[in-house]
Amino acid sequence: MASGSAARNNIRVVVVGDRGTGKSTLIASTATETFPESVPPVLPPTRLPADFYPDRVPVTIIDTSASLENREKLIEELRRADAVVLTYACDRPMTLSRLSTFWLQEFRQLQVTLPVIIVGCKLDLRDENQPASLEQAMTPIMQQFREIETCIECSAATQIQVPDVFYYAQKAVLHPTAPLFDQETQTLQPRCMRALKRIFILCDHDMDGALSDEELNEFQAKCFNAPLQPAEIVGVKTVVQEKLPDGVNQLGLTLTGFLFLHALFIEKGRLETTWTVLREFGYDNDIKLRDDFLPVPSRRAPDQIVELTNEAVEFLRRVFILFDMDNDGALQRSELEDLFSTAPESPWGEAPYKDASERTALGDLSLHGFLSEWALMTLLDPARTLANLTYIGYAGDLTSAVRVTRRRLLDRKKQQTERNVFHCFVFGPKNAGKSALLNSFLGRPFSSNYISTTDECYAVNVVELLGGAKKNLVLQEIPEDHVKRFLSNKESLAACDVAVFVYDSSDEHSWRRARELLVEVAGQGEESGYGMPCLLIAAKDDLNPYPRAVQESARVSQDMGIEAPIPVSVRLRDLNSVFSRIVRAAEHPHLSIPETETGRNRKQYHQLVNRSLMFVSVGASIAIVGLAAYRAYAARKNTSS
Repeated sequence: MASGSAARNNIRVVVVGDRGTGKSTLIASTATETFPESVPPVLPPTRLPADFYPDRVPVTIIDTSASLENREKLIEELRRADAVVLTYACDRPMTLSRLSTFWLQEFRQLQVTLPVIIVGCKLDLRDENQPASLEQAMTPIMQQFREIETCIECSAATQIQVPDVFYYAQKAVLHPTAPLFDQETQTLQPRCMRALKRIFILCDHDMDGALSDEELNEFQAKCFNAPLQPAEIVGVKTVVQEKLPDGVNQLGLTLTGFLFLHALFIEKGRLETTWTVLREFGYDNDIKLRDDFLPVPSRRAPDQIVELTNEAVEFLRRVFILFDMDNDGALQRSELEDLFSTAPESPWGEAPYKDASERTALGDLSLHGFLSEWALMTLLDPARTLANLTYIGYAGDLTSAVRVTRRRLLDRKKQQTERNVFHCFVFGPKNAGKSALLNSFLGRPFSSNYISTTDECYAVNVVELLGGAKKNLVLQEIPEDHVKRFLSNKESLAACDVAVFVYDSSDEHSWRRARELLVEVAGQGEESGYGMPCLLIAAKDDLNPYPRAVQESARVSQDMGIEAPIPVSVRLRDLNSVFSRIVRAAEHPHLSIPETETGRNRKQYHQLVNRSLMFVSVGASIAIVGLAAYRAYAARKNTSS
């Protein structure tokens, strides 16, 4: 089988170790294929050409000095390296013990996370009385330091295993063990198993749960450009069946057998086989789909977003129904895990996706919640959506799965929008009721325990409008302490379809702070050109309002040209259709855009300047016309005289 390699044009290997362990001699001997009589203390960079090893990737070898005065140079080279060759001298046992007591500890302290190849040099000088078992000497060290990829002993004088040293270093970079195999448990890594499961499903064209001889041959031809002979297929099945009876059935090689084969390849050191398969199906060294495999829309303005197309949404509906094994209209944790069992991991296990959507009383994910999570992921990270659509079996052209919306600036001019997902920023002072609003959006019960939000968090759900239309609304809470930093980015409001400002209607300070935030955000929108509809939400409407609350808030709303505050009481579940009203505001992007006093003055100034320029222009035109008339009159007078 041909080996696969990552798309690299060079591999940089740094050779380190105690003084006198044979570093420079090893490098010179590899490059010249002879034993050098003398070498300088530190060699210049040495390049092994692309045709030196089967993977046809050139290797640059960096020699180093172990002296203290050269430590900074050594650290710099380690940070630029792809792999490390760490040497000891077979005739000096102290250099072997220094691997674990000094060098490997030093790498960890420097946070050098590279594959390490342990190399015993001067094998021909080993004392016959020393124990000769490399495995016995290295096993405890390898158990302590999992970054060690392999160990080898060599002799430059007799040319024993000298070229193999840098072959293993190259192989450790192109075909690393750690992402594929857990040396401690001697099992495939979970992410590797998930990727191989996806590949198996893709190759099981008739979906009968086994790879037939024909399907096995197609797989072999795709990955290695050569079909298997009938005898080879029989041999593969026999090996599997002897070790794992359920790895083969009457239909062919099962998933269990397919995974077993790859574990066997890895155990026998044939990692390039599994890596070739993974790379042929688009995976990188982290066993995730490569960026170049995903057609992420790259050219878009800050006020454009990416949404799922109807085709992708319909695919996701079918997937939901398929994995809802008990037909209860919701995905349990186990069903969701099964759905994403061919992805590197479930994409919604961490913030901002965890707890961002509606769940049933049992904690299961409803269809609305499922589609909402996808809408949020597409809004925040389109590449993640495309990758996960691929992992779960989206068979269409990926470019048909997402679309870039029209610019919000253009929506405002046209006074309408075609978006299906609206992004709402939720501002407000502490303890105003922002988090309670987000929780109520997801149907969660009201809690009187106040916990200050320290990070931006999201809530996403489907909002059904009059007439049956459905839109996804994403609420993003911006903690009060984050507002200044948030607005320091001039394009921070570009993604905002609607900004809402929540305040405690029973607290005068809360109202005044919400008003300040409204002015601050609206001013940023005016200055950046990303003005958006704004709404005030008078939370805690079940409490007694502070004096003049309604009067003051109505006056501010009127002065700024936005709607009067929307009173809500989350505790009483009296939400006053607030989420539908947010969506309606987003659907009319030209309305409810607040005008600040600064913006009004700027607008008046521009109007004054424009009028002045118009008067100057008109005056100049009159003067030119008058001059032309005078010249015509003078010419006629001269002619008549």
